[in-house]
Amino acid sequence: MAAIVRISSVCHRGVKLLFYRSALLARPLVGQQKDQDLSYLLTARIHGSSSLCAGSVSKAASLHWTGERVVSVLLLAMGPAAYLFPGPAIDYSLAAALTLHGHWGIGQVLTDYVHGEPKIKMANAGLFLLSTVTFAGLCYFNYNDVGICKAVALLWSK
Repeated sequence: MAAIVRISSVCHRGVKLLFYRSALLARPLVGQQKDQDLSYLLTARIHGSSSLCAGSVSKAASLHWTGERVVSVLLLAMGPAAYLFPGPAIDYSLAAALTLHGHWGIGQVLTDYVHGEPKIKMANAGLFLLSTVTFAGLCYFNYNDVGICKAVALLWSK
């Protein structure tokens, strides 16, 4: 409450108008003039609504973020499932989820640290190649060897 009173004393607008404003996230850029009655307040507004963003791009980014979180939670759930019910379904699900999780994670690192159009294209091509080889290798291991679940169990048993 003290912060609201402090903000209202700086803004000279009162507490009621502070709560009825359309944008609560506003900060003064220019102070008032010498005349206390004429206060001019220029504000920089921070808009958090998705209506101001590009519709399809923000929707795709939101769905991608949601997909990353779903895969992460599924990986957490697959750990106990792999321990309790080892089998081909869990092995192939782990292969797909681990590859996708790693692909998205390395993709974010590349987005942050690789700059320049040709470098980005080469890095993305390398990432797709790495992800494809990883998934194919895990599927090969699941099909021709003991599988991911039993391999981890064998590592723990020694």
